[in-house]
Amino acid sequence: MSGLIGKKIGMTSIYDENGKNIPCTVIEAGPCIVTQVRTEEVDGYSALQLGFDDKTEKSSTKAEAGHAKKAGTSVKRKVVEFQGFGEDYKLGDAITVEHFIEGEFVDIAGTSKGKGFQGVVKRHGFGGVGQATHGQHNRLRAPGSIGAASYPARVFKGMKMAGRMGGERVNVENLRVYKVVPEKNLLVVKGCVPGHKNSYVIIQK
Repeated sequence: MSGLIGKKIGMTSIYDENGKNIPCTVIEAGPCIVTQVRTEEVDGYSALQLGFDDKTEKSSTKAEAGHAKKAGTSVKRKVVEFQGFGEDYKLGDAITVEHFIEGEFVDIAGTSKGKGFQGVVKRHGFGGVGQATHGQHNRLRAPGSIGAASYPARVFKGMKMAGRMGGERVNVENLRVYKVVPEKNLLVVKGCVPGHKNSYVIIQK
């Protein structure tokens, strides 16, 4: 699947032709620079390695600087491989947001917001005990029983419990592209995208 690397700018809403208010996410998509070309002869598969968002020379390693120098570009913060590009690209070529067409559907992957240590009600949607009557005290959001007693005398693996929530890779499929703004490298898609503002996302056709 071909695609681009982008940065989540934030959310907005636009009106469609029927006057319906549509929630949308604005993404800065590209321009991405081709930093490496994978070929069947050398690597055993065909792919393009794309880089996005410049990195300062001070925070770059010599290996990163040498890799970018081959492509004639600056060191990039985010580097991702994509397969499925129909056209032939060379080192140093730029791929812009015009790679996408208004009306088509894309898949967007990103890292969800980290929410820290959360209880079972927020993390798994438990209902709690439901009522504050019948002698309940500070038990409204408790997990309740987590297993039987003498048998099996242990808690089964995979039991839904409190724990760290968020900070995971999430892939949202079939988001419609509403607008492409080439002069500002912006992509407007319907719906929400995982991650906080200014987080990197991967957009695939």
